[in-house]
Amino acid sequence: MADLRPAGRLPLLVLGMLSLLGGVLAGLARLDWTMPPIAAGAAGWHGALMVSAFLGTVISLERAVALGRGWAYAAPAAAGIGGVALLAGAPPVVTQVLVAVAALLLVAASVMVLRRLVAPFTLILATGALCWLAGNVVWLAGAPLQLAVPWWLAFLVLTIAGERLELNRFLPTPRGAQRVFFVIVATVVIGALASLASEDSGLRLFAAGLLALAAWLLRYDIARRNARQPGLTGFIAHCLLAGYAWLVLGGLLGLAGAFTSGHPWRDSALHAVGLGFVFSMIFGHAPIIFPAVMRVKIPWHPAVYLPLLVLHASLAMRIAGGLSERFTLRSTGGLINAIALLLFVLVLLGSVLRGRRAMAGAP
Repeated sequence: MADLRPAGRLPLLVLGMLSLLGGVLAGLARLDWTMPPIAAGAAGWHGALMVSAFLGTVISLERAVALGRGWAYAAPAAAGIGGVALLAGAPPVVTQVLVAVAALLLVAASVMVLRRLVAPFTLILATGALCWLAGNVVWLAGAPLQLAVPWWLAFLVLTIAGERLELNRFLPTPRGAQRVFFVIVATVVIGALASLASEDSGLRLFAAGLLALAAWLLRYDIARRNARQPGLTGFIAHCLLAGYAWLVLGGLLGLAGAFTSGHPWRDSALHAVGLGFVFSMIFGHAPIIFPAVMRVKIPWHPAVYLPLLVLHASLAMRIAGGLSERFTLRSTGGLINAIALLLFVLVLLGSVLRGRRAMAGAP
């Protein structure tokens, strides 16, 4: 089956964005903000909407574009439809099956990539896809949702780590450091696996892996070299470094037991990773990935720093509220988190429109 043109990819992206909107509003409902009934009813599915529905759609769409095979687009379609079904009030098993199918297709796409090229980054990306599948299968099997969370976080963290390896593959990384990297990845995966039998000890091991990964990326990623560069290069570097700092915090909180269900710092630990780390990476990579997926031009503009600064300031507020058990501060930070994401989408769309006008006016 032939590759999809950008116009055919747009509905898949829209499905993902609907899951993002629903997931954000569901998260605000969990923080006691008054939300539309459809979002309030999905408050318990906030994590599933954000990870398996939204990020699963976006990541598998990016992988399908890279692979160039039409069948691979069934993965983002299944994940996106699963998110919309969850928001529409369909039985959760419908979404559980759809996201499990999406993850299985992403694994298949990753295997095809490995057949073309076996490299450290392709192995890590395939491992991340397997983690997504494992988390979705755990959820489908009827286990408590929190048991799927470390697998979903591993999916996101390892996918980002694999993409950073790909972008940094021409840097001279010592062979010993490469071996350490694979040990760190194994620690993350083993920690997620161990959490199924012993939640506390498994999640502490998982957190140790996240902390080690953050330290490795801070040491060997090209971001440190690019932080003083102007324009988009510097912006990406700032996003990456800020994200690694949040991953350090998430790992430290996890070592203190904050990833375990019922811990008073759990919201802080999860959002340090899921929002501070993951969305910093999204902010930084979107100006590169979005044009590649949708074949649009995004000219650089420093306005992208505004949502980035709002995101980190509001996340600091939210985490401070969580650690001090001041719910109002945590809730207000969560609301401003949502505003930061909206600002980023608006700035990105504005850049796309400017790019189209520039191309239309070109001779």
